[in-house]
Amino acid sequence: MNNVLLLKGQFDSKPNTSGGGKRNLPANAKVSSTHVESLIKELSNISVFWKKKENDIIGGALVSVFYKHVVAKSNRLQNILGKGDNNKPNSSIRGAKFVWEKNDHGKTIQKHVFTHFVSVDIIDDSINRLKLAKGILEKYYNGEATQNTTREINDGHFQFKEMSKTTFISVLIDCFYVERFGIDKSSSSISEDSIVTIYKTGVDTQALLKSFGIDMINAKMIDETTLRLTPNEIKLVQDKAPYLISMSVRDFSDISLEDVDDVPMIERNDMIGEPGDEPTIGVIDTLFWKEAYFSNWVEYHKMISDEFEIDNSDMRHGTAVTSIIVDGPNLNPNLDDGCGNFKVRHFGVSKAGPFSSFTVLKLIRKIVAENTDIKVWNLSLGSVLEIDPNFISPEAAELDKIQSEYDVVFVVAGTNKKKDEKKDKMIGAPADSINSIVVNSVKKDGRSASYTRKGPVLSFFHKPDLSYYGGDNGEPINVIEPFTLAQRSGTSFAAPWISRKIAYLIHVMGLSREVAKALLIDSAAAWDRKDYNNFKVGYGIVPIRIEEIIHSKDDEIRFVMTGAIEEYETYTYKLPVPISEKGYPYFAKATLAYFPKSDRNQGVDYTSTEMDIHFGRLKEEKGRAVIKSIDCNNQSDPGTISLYEQEARKLFRKWDNVKHISETINSKSRPRTVYPAKTWGLSIKTKERLDSKAGKGLRFGVVVTLKEMNGVNRIDEFIKLAQIRGWIVNTIDVENRIDVYARGEEVVKFE
Repeated sequence: MNNVLLLKGQFDSKPNTSGGGKRNLPANAKVSSTHVESLIKELSNISVFWKKKENDIIGGALVSVFYKHVVAKSNRLQNILGKGDNNKPNSSIRGAKFVWEKNDHGKTIQKHVFTHFVSVDIIDDSINRLKLAKGILEKYYNGEATQNTTREINDGHFQFKEMSKTTFISVLIDCFYVERFGIDKSSSSISEDSIVTIYKTGVDTQALLKSFGIDMINAKMIDETTLRLTPNEIKLVQDKAPYLISMSVRDFSDISLEDVDDVPMIERNDMIGEPGDEPTIGVIDTLFWKEAYFSNWVEYHKMISDEFEIDNSDMRHGTAVTSIIVDGPNLNPNLDDGCGNFKVRHFGVSKAGPFSSFTVLKLIRKIVAENTDIKVWNLSLGSVLEIDPNFISPEAAELDKIQSEYDVVFVVAGTNKKKDEKKDKMIGAPADSINSIVVNSVKKDGRSASYTRKGPVLSFFHKPDLSYYGGDNGEPINVIEPFTLAQRSGTSFAAPWISRKIAYLIHVMGLSREVAKALLIDSAAAWDRKDYNNFKVGYGIVPIRIEEIIHSKDDEIRFVMTGAIEEYETYTYKLPVPISEKGYPYFAKATLAYFPKSDRNQGVDYTSTEMDIHFGRLKEEKGRAVIKSIDCNNQSDPGTISLYEQEARKLFRKWDNVKHISETINSKSRPRTVYPAKTWGLSIKTKERLDSKAGKGLRFGVVVTLKEMNGVNRIDEFIKLAQIRGWIVNTIDVENRIDVYARGEEVVKFE
């Protein structure tokens, strides 16, 4: 086997100099004065609605924009609901969701809905511009505009003087993409305490709710727009301002635990040495049984009040999860991963059964903030409730924020179905966390476990990320519970194995969390990726042995790279790939991972930064260096036709924080042509949704694998070529890394 290589060198970067060019209506697009008139009427009704409010209770107006389909950022409103350079429409977005509606042909279409918060004056100003545009259409263009119309205007062929040509074209393009305007109102009946998110308005949340007669205290707030309310308090909001509630979820959830079968006691080996300098993994779960044979490996913190009565059932799940992390290979020799033992810092945040999401959310942030030495956190708690297709759960949003703010990674169980549930069921919170590594369970034969639930998240994000062995009927996982060794199954017991692996990669092998996550996903995907099947397995099943993750086969060259975003494009054109007599005899794949900021208030447009990966041979075209990406990705390349947003998301995972691109192994494939540059390139282009600098400094990890078509080992040649081109090449050697780790953990005593 070959060692995985770590390439260190300088990435180049450059800003986006494309400039965008003049805007035009798309081909075959039409905008009629009739449609413009309907938009005028809708906005006029909205303006009247808000002007009738006796007191400007929210400091402005909420307006929902219904688009004809899923739209890219560049096709959102550019003029309507904006006013001048300081009031761009994009900056006023307070929420986004999807709706599914049938078109005139009976086909169900997925559509974007954005909710804006603006002043009534801006609405009225938009109405006036629409009226001017309608008048121009009727006076000069027979009531209809097409792409030819906007092209002629951009070329200077126009007669109207009622408004500038740029403003007129911008209004036309807005009208083309917008289907209608409206006001969304919450009317659902809520009978339990819930975590509610309200739209961010011009009034402080606590002051606003106090004006409705709701007595607010800081302990009820998660952030400035998300809080816990009782059913009576929610009804008050719905009565006073039904348009204010953006989303809500039930606060108390039942923990999605595994199905438990009574099994006979089995013999076990309770022998384990004293802990030394092993890495520590954080566990947030139910309580821990302090009499376990491995308890000296566990630092236990009980986070619930002593007023609660505790019994063995409250310690069962948490103890079982921690037993796998500490001593899983001893308990399950068939799953010996070669990672050894781990220490655990265990935080008991809940009893078994129903738990308060609000309370757990508050505790998780406090725990992570006070234990910054821990880099990997295992969270095997999950809700039996299914996720919502239009927004991230509060629990997942908090995990995503924490991972963006701190240099940590959460490994989250994919939640379970009950035995009697036959139909597919969506995963439950917090398995919808985008930054976390979400783990589902499979059987020994690779098929999904009987209790497996499915993604995707927000109808788009691939969740789970990957799968592992969590037991099932006839093939359970051995765990320790109070007073017994038990045999259990569930995603709760698949996740800890992945926590062990990523902790090994970060602590022992010295890799960044971005590279470690990319390596796990790349190893799971192998050459037969599973992510397009049914959203149950993720990218694939992670190999059991850690050696298979940090090594490649003799006919493979696998290398990792890491960097940070500073400009629009971060790139290198200096990747050397050995050449044979006939060309490049390789199949190629690459995996990119990063941890972006996110905003739950943006609904389905949740992640703030997009990294678009291009990897392949370097070619010169029309005086420019062009990367011929292995997935034919030409997004953002000059002179190419822009894709619709839905196509870009489907084909190239636009806005996903994991990108995996791969060629298919085919015995009939032939070596690729060698272009004059004789190198390969890697380019990462960055886009932002709201803040133009949100991704600045954001780190990424990339794993690249080249598989020789004829089974030849060319890794030594690759290393020499890389060094010639200025790369520092280090091997990720297990023995050397273990020695470095051990020396780093030594306590130095001064005489």
